[in-house]
Amino acid sequence: MRSLILSVAALALVGSVTTASAGCLTGAAVGGVAGHVAGHHGLLGAAAGCAVGHHMAKKKAAH
Repeated sequence: MRSLILSVAALALVGSVTTASAGCLTGAAVGGVAGHVAGHHGLLGAAAGCAVGHHMAKKKAAH
């Protein structure tokens, strides 16, 4: 439940940050929820989601 609340808070911040940071926050929110559901590994999922989201946002911004 805590991961879900943190994910919602992270998504609320997405509108006020740069593209790469938004990718990290969005990825962290999705990864945190997925990690929590997959076996209570929300922090690990959030860290992985942040890395992937940041990478994808930078890749998209380069084009």
